[in-house]
Amino acid sequence: MCAQEGKMGYQFLNIPVSAHSAALGGANISIIEDDASMMWTNAALLTNVSDNSILLGYNSYIRSSHLMSAGYTKAIGERGTWALGAQMLDYGKMDETDEQGSVVGSFSAKDLNFQTSYSYMLSDYWSGAITAKVLLSNYANYSSTALGADLALNYFDEAHGFSFSAVGRNLGGQVKSLYDDGVKESMPFDLAFGLSKDFANAPLRVSLTADDVTHWDDVKFIQHFVLGMDILPSSNTWVALGYNFRRAHEMKVADKSNWAGFSIGAGLNVKKFKVGVAYGNYHVAASSFLINAGFSL
Repeated sequence: MCAQEGKMGYQFLNIPVSAHSAALGGANISIIEDDASMMWTNAALLTNVSDNSILLGYNSYIRSSHLMSAGYTKAIGERGTWALGAQMLDYGKMDETDEQGSVVGSFSAKDLNFQTSYSYMLSDYWSGAITAKVLLSNYANYSSTALGADLALNYFDEAHGFSFSAVGRNLGGQVKSLYDDGVKESMPFDLAFGLSKDFANAPLRVSLTADDVTHWDDVKFIQHFVLGMDILPSSNTWVALGYNFRRAHEMKVADKSNWAGFSIGAGLNVKKFKVGVAYGNYHVAASSFLINAGFSL
């Protein structure tokens, strides 16, 4: 049986890691910033990141589940940037039960991603990137392994404050299945397009992202889009708002939206230190708080 016929796995790769992208609706791939956390959504943007940048991230996802990340970027020559990244979704301790439902112990569950990216300035306007991933899952006595890749492209016209990106995420497949039946899970492939536009006479930037454009079953056209707006009081600060149409639809409960789909965040850059925070709802069970902290050596 081929991987495409199995279940979809490694969904933790769709959880926002970048606070700025999360604040803009959770799928932004086109903002131009000196922000190493954008390596998780579009590695082609790494050409705008300072040399020797270190990044740490944390997302309080659902109850006892926590997403942690770390990254490092290094300039290679005048046009290239190399990056290393790791992320882990720890689901915490869970009860282990027997056939009768009696608790007989506990177990832990984790998903991990180790990745490396290389971004290169193709011209004065275009940059491209490739990312290779090794994915590991460990649930009690079960484990799986997968190999994945991202391909990314960005066009940036600084004079007009316009950025356009295209990203294909999570190409690849599983090499070791989780269960003994040998059925392999497929990767959560995502093809996305995004644009961002600055305004010369106003401290604003607007973004529009078309996400997961290869999957249309039971999804309305509007639900593929994510809107975002940055308010930029100064060159060192940002406040961001976002609205994700698909998330708003999927998390609507009993005809009440409970602000599902909306997200908000802010960031501050002080010399070589950068911090960003974001708040949003990614699951009906709880809200999430996300923080990134970065430092350029």
